Formats: sequence, structure tokens, C-alpha cells
Amino acid sequence: MNDVPEYDEEYDSTERVLRLAGSPDQVGRARRLVSATLGRGHPLYDDCVLLTSELATNAVIHSRSGEGGAFILTISCSPARVRVCVQDEGSAEAPCLCRASAEGTGGRGLPLLEALAHRWGLVREAGMNTVWFELVPELAGVSLGRLACAG
Repeated sequence: MNDVPEYDEEYDSTERVLRLAGSPDQVGRARRLVSATLGRGHPLYDDCVLLTSELATNAVIHSRSGEGGAFILTISCSPARVRVCVQDEGSAEAPCLCRASAEGTGGRGLPLLEALAHRWGLVREAGMNTVWFELVPELAGVSLGRLACAG
């Protein structure tokens, strides 16, 4: 896997895939890949970077990826949507949409995903977790004419 964009004419999209070490410093690298894929001027940039940071952090903290493993980040960008997937090396328990206490320092990632993403999901397969989200420009009140992906 690499971080070179591929162009898919059928869907008019750009896709980037990157395998990252399951260490905390790689969360920043995941954010930079989203930034490079979308470009700072993209109208969904802030939400995509924030949600990617949450998913990458969850992979490092709550899965075997953070125990010397790795996680895979996939970003697909088209005029119709932005989709980000994070596949980790699995965990004993399925990720849960738990509510954090007011004093807690964690537990806000998936509720944030629920609040900001237009669609999201979780797939547990072959011992791995894949959490994905989509943001749709039209649902965010963004004209498709203003939407373009960098790279």
C-alpha cells in the first residue's frame, strides 16, 4: 500500500491508502494525509481531519494496532462525498458508542462521529475492525461546484 493517489474514472474520485504504525505519532501523519488529499480550502476539511484523528487515535489506543501493530487509512474523495476508513488489527470487544462522563478524558470519539458524519459504520471481520465515515457536501449545505479534491 502507498500514499500515491489513484484516479478512478468510473466514480470520478481520488483514493489514497496508507499503512501506518500503531503508535501515537502516526495519528498526526493520518491527519496530514487527509489534509493533502482534500486541500485546506475544501469545505469539509475541518470535520474530516477531526474525525480521522478520532478514528486513528481509537485504533492506536483501543486495538492491537497500538501493541506493535499497524492500521490502514483509506481516504476517498469525489464531488459527491468524502469517505475515510480506518482498519485496525482488532480488539477483544467491539468499539462502542459509549457516553463519556463530564470528567472523563476519553469516550467522545464515536459520539463525535455520530454527531458530525452523514453516515458511518463499523465492520468486524477476520479479527479486524474497520470504522468508516462519509461526509456529503450537499447535506452540509455545500455547493458541488465549490468541491474539489487536491492531489
